[in-house]
Amino acid sequence: MACQGLSKETLNEITLVKIGGSVITEKRNPFTALNEVIDRLSSEICSARKLSRSKIILGNGGGSFPHVFAEKFQVQKGIVGGGGSKGFSLVQNSAANLNRIVVDSLICHGEDAVSISPSSCVMAESSRVRSWDMEIIKKMLAINLLPVIYGDVVIDIKQGFSIVSTEELLFYLAKSLNVKRVIIGTNVDGVIDYSTNKKYDIITSSDRPWVMNFVKGSNAVDVTGGMKSKVDVLLRLAEDKGVESEIINAMKPGFLECAIKGQKGLGTIIRNA
Repeated sequence: MACQGLSKETLNEITLVKIGGSVITEKRNPFTALNEVIDRLSSEICSARKLSRSKIILGNGGGSFPHVFAEKFQVQKGIVGGGGSKGFSLVQNSAANLNRIVVDSLICHGEDAVSISPSSCVMAESSRVRSWDMEIIKKMLAINLLPVIYGDVVIDIKQGFSIVSTEELLFYLAKSLNVKRVIIGTNVDGVIDYSTNKKYDIITSSDRPWVMNFVKGSNAVDVTGGMKSKVDVLLRLAEDKGVESEIINAMKPGFLECAIKGQKGLGTIIRNA
């Protein structure tokens, strides 16, 4: 795919990129990674990074890996969910396993990718990030490493523990760092009203009252809320920090690469009014 209308990045600005679990796993078949898709996306990221002047922090969703145990033990509810430390351990391990598959693929394609485990460095409050030391990530970016985060179970000051989605982690990163843009790669063409099959090219913060009425969660097991949660977080990011995001279909070859290079309009853009 030939990329068009590319923007000019400014050195040291940061682009946050998330690859959804629905893209890199078979969400209805537990613990099944789509290795060919992961390898293609790793190649696209590597190609884009060679030409892009901006720094990148990558995040991956959990898909059919941690969500199975999270649902079984109701880990998102914390200690009151009844899963106890067993659920915490199983969710953390399965989320980390998928992240290692992604990082391994990136390394094989020539990237100096490094896994960042949120369970070891993030403190949450009701499933939102409360504290996270950014200095290590800043140093990683300074020496041209590619940090790779992922949605994870973390210690929570109110619930004992909770699940923090990749989008919530990106939200905190965008508030704390010099972030220019957020790209969310999913398995659909953007934000779609399925009652009319209308895809929205642009959603602004002023659209929140009505857009949240038709956006739905995931059809598969997903304790982090699916598309509805994504749109909510990205609208908050637009409202709080003025950061523009775009939800694209990463299943389409070349889309992720072009988006990282700066092309816009491939999916649904979410921005402040």
